[in-house]
Amino acid sequence: MLKCRTVWKKLAPLARSSSTVCRQNVRRAGLNSGSIPTCVPAAHMSTGPAGGGRENQLYVLLVAATCVGGGVYTYLTVKGDSQRYQDRIDEITSRPTKQATEQPAALIQFEPPAVEATETEAVPEPEPQAAPAPSPEEPSPPGPDAEVLAPVETTEPPPEPPAPSEPSPAELTEPAPAPVVESEPTAAAESPAAEPTEPQPEVVAESGDSSPASLKLPSHTPYLLIGGGTAAFAAARSIRARDPGAKVLIVTDESVPPYMRPPLSKELWFSDDPSVTQTLRFKQWNGKERSIYFQPPSFYINAEELDGAENGGVALLFGRKVVHMDVRGNKVQLDDDTEISYDKCLIATGGAPRNLQVIERAGEEVMKKTTLFRKVEDFKSLDKVSRNVKSITIIGGGFLGSELACALGRRSTECDLEVIQMFPEKGNMGKVLPEYLSNWTTEKVKREGVKVIPEALVKSVVCKDDKLEIQLKDGRLVKTDHIVAAVGLEPNVDLAKSAGLEVDSDFGGFRVNAELQARSNIWVAGDAACFYDIRLGRRRVEHHDHAVVSGRLAGENMTGANKPYWHQSMFWSDLGPDVGYEAIGIVDSSLPTVGVFAKATVKDTPRAATEKSGTGIRSESETEDTATSAVASSTSAPAMVQQKDEFGKGVVFYLRDKVVVGIILWNVFNRMPIARKIIKDGEEHADLNEVAKLFNIHDD
Repeated sequence: MLKCRTVWKKLAPLARSSSTVCRQNVRRAGLNSGSIPTCVPAAHMSTGPAGGGRENQLYVLLVAATCVGGGVYTYLTVKGDSQRYQDRIDEITSRPTKQATEQPAALIQFEPPAVEATETEAVPEPEPQAAPAPSPEEPSPPGPDAEVLAPVETTEPPPEPPAPSEPSPAELTEPAPAPVVESEPTAAAESPAAEPTEPQPEVVAESGDSSPASLKLPSHTPYLLIGGGTAAFAAARSIRARDPGAKVLIVTDESVPPYMRPPLSKELWFSDDPSVTQTLRFKQWNGKERSIYFQPPSFYINAEELDGAENGGVALLFGRKVVHMDVRGNKVQLDDDTEISYDKCLIATGGAPRNLQVIERAGEEVMKKTTLFRKVEDFKSLDKVSRNVKSITIIGGGFLGSELACALGRRSTECDLEVIQMFPEKGNMGKVLPEYLSNWTTEKVKREGVKVIPEALVKSVVCKDDKLEIQLKDGRLVKTDHIVAAVGLEPNVDLAKSAGLEVDSDFGGFRVNAELQARSNIWVAGDAACFYDIRLGRRRVEHHDHAVVSGRLAGENMTGANKPYWHQSMFWSDLGPDVGYEAIGIVDSSLPTVGVFAKATVKDTPRAATEKSGTGIRSESETEDTATSAVASSTSAPAMVQQKDEFGKGVVFYLRDKVVVGIILWNVFNRMPIARKIIKDGEEHADLNEVAKLFNIHDD
């Protein structure tokens, strides 16, 4: 190139002078002929006999030489580039072998001896290292058909993860982001034989593709679900049912996939399996075994794989929390500063268990001996505590406190455990049940081995001599080893400020309309939603079935259904396998009530109800249509019975302006569609004894 440039500098003046001579010859020819010719052939400029002929020849030679030189230069350049490209390819191909031979010390530092031996044998074999394709045994993302299915009971454990293949040296030095689902306790929950410890080597082997480092979180997702509870799972199923190719990303601060919370305070405590805290599998009252998880880990895909999923899917992002929402920009910010944009967003953040201020002010020693019961970790922790202490005190007389009291009361006879339940009301479930039924329930809890302290207002809690001393306002002193605070739930509305969303001042939670919308592309479901019930007005509900119903409705509306909330969700509570009740609507003991009861039989228990229906979670599948098939009993209903020993089974109606707004079915099961229809009709009833006939409570 330098030579060509030097030659050109020398010949350039000559080329310019010859070009000038040519132009002058053309002008002379035009003047002599009196007019400029219409076309001046190039041959005239180079071959004319008159002046400038030699210069034209030099000009032609110069141009020809330049063309030849350029062609030679181009040829040499292309040939050199080809050689350098081939050398680069050869270098890349041989790089794994070089790393394996140059860095044996680094591998020894990070891997156990078994892996070192494997790598030493694999070094001279280039073929396994060069193969970029993943193993055919690796699980592929589930297709859309699997997503549309309802959360069936998983009686069989999911397949074991594939055996680890020989990882390449690159994988050992720079492991790819782990598929979090496989590293969670869910694997143990679905498969009792699976070992939950040290899951990382398995994950590295599974993610040994050609470019693991290229996987990253999606910067955009069509459907973003904030929260990993029941409402989020129900919404994801609903979205996938209506849009089979949808890509759904669930962001949760928990470390396990979505699961059912009711068994944490019910059936899990009655399990005979000593490893129940690891398997998280339980026997329902009907004896059928299932897991608390809605679906096994294989149902989900990794968040890093969501963008490349051809058929879409539901991805889980564990251990992350959304800390900021930009509603106008349709994006959120995570606690690690990652930003994710969305088309549609669901807020299903649920709630956090409340604590007593006197406990929070008592100091770290008291807090260490206090459990706020809500998650899987809380169940595991309390189970361990109950096997290592002599006394546990449950503060709270609501659903959760009463269920835990009965569950621990049964265990007290096995391991010499004292169980105390205290609450400010006069009787158990005093805020929900009428007084006569609350008193009966209190006696039932006592028969389960629980020491009940009603009308108890906690004044202070101190830790003295490794024991907790609970001072009540009336002067009573209770000593215990551990406290379980079950005093309600506080909805998680931290995102309201940054998102500019309204929080209801009366009920708490994000204020949404009847379609569960907070903004045009933002929905709220579950415990965190304060919604408008088209029949009962504005409400906020904290129960499993509401999470299912509202999550499903939000998912449908996110895909364009535009449906209002009309399906009255129900809730239930079991005081062991022999006494249970289901409720719907507004059940508040401050409302007027009418109760109709009858003597119970052996068929009127939660155990018998689940054996008959084949289900353990009493919700989700009821439809209003089945209410029309109910036939009223021909047996005449007696007057309201309120004697202490006659509350075997019955119906309690809650009235507001002479209209039924709530119903409790006491040891009456599989009749909820009838109750739902009564509330939806919203009619006044002159004789509720006649209405009670619809539930056939007087049949044997």
